[in-house]
Amino acid sequence: MKIIICGAGQVGWQIARHLSGERNDVTVIDNNPDLVRRATESLDVQGVTGFASHPDILDSAGARDADLIIAATHSDEVNMVTCQVAHSIFQVPRKIARLRSGAYLDAIYSDLYRTEHLPIDVVISPEREVALAALQRLSAPSTFDVETFMDGKIQLLGIDLEPDCPALNTPLRQLTELFSSLRAIVAGVRRKGRLFAPEPGDQLFAEDQIYVFCHIDDVARTLDIFGKPARKQERVTIIGAGNVGLAVAQALEARPDRIRAKLIERDRGRAEFAADRLERTIVLNGDGLSAEILDEAAVPQADAVLAVTDDDKTNILASVRAKQAGAKMAIALINDPTLVPLMGALDIDAYINPRSTTVSTILRHIRHGRVRDIYSVGDAEAEVMEAQVLSTSPMAGRAIRDIDFPEGALLGAVRKGDRVVKPLADTRIDEGDIVLIFALTKDVPEVERLLQVSIDFF
Repeated sequence: MKIIICGAGQVGWQIARHLSGERNDVTVIDNNPDLVRRATESLDVQGVTGFASHPDILDSAGARDADLIIAATHSDEVNMVTCQVAHSIFQVPRKIARLRSGAYLDAIYSDLYRTEHLPIDVVISPEREVALAALQRLSAPSTFDVETFMDGKIQLLGIDLEPDCPALNTPLRQLTELFSSLRAIVAGVRRKGRLFAPEPGDQLFAEDQIYVFCHIDDVARTLDIFGKPARKQERVTIIGAGNVGLAVAQALEARPDRIRAKLIERDRGRAEFAADRLERTIVLNGDGLSAEILDEAAVPQADAVLAVTDDDKTNILASVRAKQAGAKMAIALINDPTLVPLMGALDIDAYINPRSTTVSTILRHIRHGRVRDIYSVGDAEAEVMEAQVLSTSPMAGRAIRDIDFPEGALLGAVRKGDRVVKPLADTRIDEGDIVLIFALTKDVPEVERLLQVSIDFF
């Protein structure tokens, strides 16, 4: 595919890294020559310096024969105009735009993005994606990562294994036999910084990080087996009332289990804005790093503290302070991936990376085959793909043992109609089934080939 990426910031760079690694013809546009140079020197991409919305710049980037344009600059308006120019002048078939402002995302204005108005095929909101990720983190507090698939029926759980974990030093095959009714599969293991897809004879050790596919009804039991008993979240404190913090607070209010939430915001105007839009959440105007404010927000009694300001260092410090004050769990919003290794040393339980959530969403819309969902694992180390099996796929009509999966790929779940089954060696994959596959990044092209439809399908 020929792909143009507008914006060479964190999101743009990461998408370019993914797509160029899969032998796509990628061109990056940015008005900052340093960012363009960084992309061209470290990735197999072409670079153009200039404003992405200008027709001459798009022309020099090869828009006339582009298959896809991704507008991910820092400006919503530039992204919208870029898609319009790409459509009107160059007839680019697919256009994806990242829009941050909530004013553009209201459902009542969804007609705006129709072809005859503003021709944007996919609108992506980082704030909305991050808010959803934060809520998922709260739903499984004893994990370091969580993502939901198959319409909420399957969860991917990231679990740190402690020395007292009952499942240690036991081959995975034996665990499957011991817990035969448990609908859970260990799909990935990170050991000493290296992520791999385990074999049935592999054992788990203390300090391993594992990724487990698990049926939603078996989550509590799975966490218990791996030494992480489920905890109920009743008191939540959110630090930062920006778009993310406000979206999380509104989502918590909408939940039926009546979580008691408090929101801390430094800026008085923004605090008042948030208070007007919330019904039950207590909004406090003050510094989230202040011990007095944390005490007033009952952080020492909180089940979870969520630091989601627009500053990484503030989020880290606020999380550390909250844990020291007595909060049971701290989650920090981290934009800079180089800060992630500090999380363990600082006793921060989990982090949310807006970049990876946005990248996952974009990849979902550009993968080959009938891909329904995609999640980028770690620092682009692996991907989880949810896809429908078509009649022309090499997988259709074959038992799992007869499918030639690459070494770094593992089948985590199969959905047949409304029923989700745990994949066994003799499970037959039929046309129309939904499959969930964990694949190391290097094996993604081979997995795509297994999902790919032949040319005669069209």
